[in-house]
Amino acid sequence: MARSITLRELARLLDAELQGDPAYEIKALSTLQDAGPGELAFLASSAYRRHLTGTRAGAIILAPGDTAGFAGNKLVTGNPYLAYARASGLFDRAPMPSPGIHSASVVDESAEIAPSASIGPLAVIEAGVRIGEQCVIGPGCFVGRDSVIGSHSRLFANVNLYHGVILGSRVRIHSGAVIGSDGFGFATGNDGWVKIHQLGGVEIGDDVEIGAGTTIDRGALGNTVIGSGVIIDNQVQIAHNVKVGDNSALAGCVAIAGSAVIGRNCVLAGGVGIVGHVELCDGVTVTARSMITKSIARPGSYSSGTPFSETAEWRRNAVRFGQLDRIAQKLSRLDRRGNKK
Repeated sequence: MARSITLRELARLLDAELQGDPAYEIKALSTLQDAGPGELAFLASSAYRRHLTGTRAGAIILAPGDTAGFAGNKLVTGNPYLAYARASGLFDRAPMPSPGIHSASVVDESAEIAPSASIGPLAVIEAGVRIGEQCVIGPGCFVGRDSVIGSHSRLFANVNLYHGVILGSRVRIHSGAVIGSDGFGFATGNDGWVKIHQLGGVEIGDDVEIGAGTTIDRGALGNTVIGSGVIIDNQVQIAHNVKVGDNSALAGCVAIAGSAVIGRNCVLAGGVGIVGHVELCDGVTVTARSMITKSIARPGSYSSGTPFSETAEWRRNAVRFGQLDRIAQKLSRLDRRGNKK
């Protein structure tokens, strides 16, 4: 966590070209509109270019094509947004607890906890758990029997890991997430629903971030698998035996049904639904609120649903949706008649 850093050092860490005073000190990040002296801003979208002339920022991260618009200190890079992301880590003020096991936690004597790990108050660590170096288990977390948490991972307050969950290194899970809960598996019987007990686990790779309130169900047979480098937003539902490939991104309120397979480098925008047992190949983007009902074998961007419009117009169009089949049949008949002439 940086309290103050020179532009010379920032340029080196961000792999940016410095145009300005190397000794100038930066103490915080801010927006173009709000930044003042000693603060670093960034320009990643042309929509904010108009703020360059009026900003009071001590320095700005920007692209080579925007340098003429600002007379002050500049950090020039081909990808300003990526540089900003890296800079944000230098100024992160999130408190880090000291290593050790809090006296108000409950830790089974068979658990293996690295000396550099931190276990917060009211956390419960069950038998057979292994927690790696520099891990942080926040207040009120539950880590179930035989789960494994790789080094430098962090569970924020009130995260629940059921039994047999495996986390890689540098995994961050935000408050209220539940990993390893039972999948929604039931069979019908004469007396109603019969539960299918979920006998698998959850396996999560390295460098994964999981948002608040997200649920990842354990596998029915075999594991639910989240690859390395995956980022998952808040309020996402991932059902049993789903597989998500490396470096994919799932935005808020995505829901993926059981045994679906999402490839590598896929992007599912907010509110996307994926039915069970389908497969998306690598490099698929699905736009917001789309429903995917069959497998996708070619990379690219896919959408479903209808765009918004004024309610009266939408209702007229909704009526016509129900007429499409009849219209298509009529056109087919007309086409056949035309071909006979």
